[in-house]
Amino acid sequence: MSKLNEDAPADHQPFQTVNAEELSRNLLRLFEQGGNVLSEFIERNDAKMGPYSAATEINEATTTLTDLTSQWLSDPARFAEAQGTLLRSYAELWNNTVRRMFGEDVSPVAEPDPGDNRFKDPEWSANPYFDFWKQAYLLTSRWAEDMLDNTEGLEGKTRQRAEFYLRQVASALSPSNFPLTNPEVLRETLATNAENLVQGMSLLAEDMKKSGDLLKISQTDATAFEVGRNLATTPGKVVYQNDIFQLIQYAPTTDKVREIPLLIVPPWINKFYILDLTPPKSLIKFLVDQGFTVFIISWVNPDASLAHKSFEDYMQEGILTAADAVKREAGVEKINVVGYCVGGTLLATTLAYLAARGEELVNAASFLATQIDFTYAGDLLLFTDEEQLEALNELMNERGYLDGSRMANVFNMLRPRDLIWPYIVNNYLLGKKPFPFDLLYWNQDSTRMAAANHTYYLREFYNANRLAKGELVVAGTRLNMSKVKVPVFELATKEDHIAPAKSVYEGAQKLGGDVTFVLSGSGHIAGVVNPPAKVKYQYWTEGKRGAKSLDQWLTTAKEHPGSWWPLWAEWLNEHSGAWTVPREPGEHHGAIEDAPGSYVKVKS
Repeated sequence: MSKLNEDAPADHQPFQTVNAEELSRNLLRLFEQGGNVLSEFIERNDAKMGPYSAATEINEATTTLTDLTSQWLSDPARFAEAQGTLLRSYAELWNNTVRRMFGEDVSPVAEPDPGDNRFKDPEWSANPYFDFWKQAYLLTSRWAEDMLDNTEGLEGKTRQRAEFYLRQVASALSPSNFPLTNPEVLRETLATNAENLVQGMSLLAEDMKKSGDLLKISQTDATAFEVGRNLATTPGKVVYQNDIFQLIQYAPTTDKVREIPLLIVPPWINKFYILDLTPPKSLIKFLVDQGFTVFIISWVNPDASLAHKSFEDYMQEGILTAADAVKREAGVEKINVVGYCVGGTLLATTLAYLAARGEELVNAASFLATQIDFTYAGDLLLFTDEEQLEALNELMNERGYLDGSRMANVFNMLRPRDLIWPYIVNNYLLGKKPFPFDLLYWNQDSTRMAAANHTYYLREFYNANRLAKGELVVAGTRLNMSKVKVPVFELATKEDHIAPAKSVYEGAQKLGGDVTFVLSGSGHIAGVVNPPAKVKYQYWTEGKRGAKSLDQWLTTAKEHPGSWWPLWAEWLNEHSGAWTVPREPGEHHGAIEDAPGSYVKVKS
């Protein structure tokens, strides 16, 4: 192993020789455990064709990329030219590698993008062996991306599907994912005589045992957190509940509060405490500390008995029932509302329904990473075509709900380089348990989805885009978003893979009232959960008035460092009435139990 060490940094742990006897013993244990895990995996839903399963996605990727390759081969001359370009790059890389091994200092042919953490270990650059695999991978993946970009005749979803599956394959084939081409894994394997691989196989078996329908790769140490103990700890009471939600009212922390209370509508596909993680990260605590009376809906984790609950039920028995309870508890005629992600889509639908009926329930509304127009809804559109919806409906009809692991699998596939492969390497190759991280604990604490509601949402919004088109009929009422005249604060996040900023901006244009549009840095979660104390990301305001697109809006937008939370608090203050005495949770209609309530603690 001396050659692997000769160019390593002086302060870096060297590659070690192995104990042959212990290595052999561990490899035998690995093969035995691996055989057992493989046998169990074959019996799981992961290995069977079904909605969003690994087997289905591998099949889709194979079909899509085979068709793409056939299209490339249909123009032999052009493909030969492209192959020649790739082979010349390989030849240059090989020559550079040989020169490096003889002590020459040469510039790399390909370098990782800034922030690509797969290649942060110093050995990726210092050692010619690992540097060769890194550059060969980068050359190949970028060549394939260029080929796809220059392929003619691919339009719309066909191109989007090809880009998506090419990204999945490229992420999977990175040399960082294999023991013999990842310096950190190889170093650990030699140092422990493959004990890390044995431990990794045990961790894989544990993950399979505790997973639902599909494998949940552990992203954090789940034993480090408990909802109500060190997550979702903002004091409050459950002041109302029915079959589909609990309503939480939070205790005031100021000597006066704004007159108009605030009702938050979170997504039903995740648990609400993303907005109430640890106290320093809690958006709910921040709002309470600014003097707002805050209520939030905690959706039920539905089982088969709630299969019939529809999108209309989530509006009527959910938002409208919660709003009525807030009005009665706070003693007001109007409330302010906030919707996050699909909770925001449901809220937008509700506002259009109220506007069509001439009901003035809402004073002002805020939308966080919310889509109203799904024209540019991103890669999630690939999972909602008619064929997939039929398979999904068949599965949900058997059980009455969609298991949370399936949607979690989809969300992880949107960012495989960040949300899948780092954990495979850390857990199963390095044999290390993941670190405690509150946000990732929440990410794995998935919830089920009622069959009727989820089917309707995917078909009517993602597939047909009826709300944006003015074609959606709910409770016998045709909805038109332009009739929504209440003041709106609209937040998009710049790197959002779930509710793309371009899509959020398009939806904001459908509203008929005054809209304050703000763009936050980062993505769907970190762009929203961005507390002021950390000054971690930035945000943009005051873009071009009347801009037809987000790109146009950005031409004059002003960038500000830090969190958008204080800006939003100022906006809310302007739309929340006068100051009044603090309201204790449940002081008028009683309290059922302490926050965060029991619904949020139900596991899938």
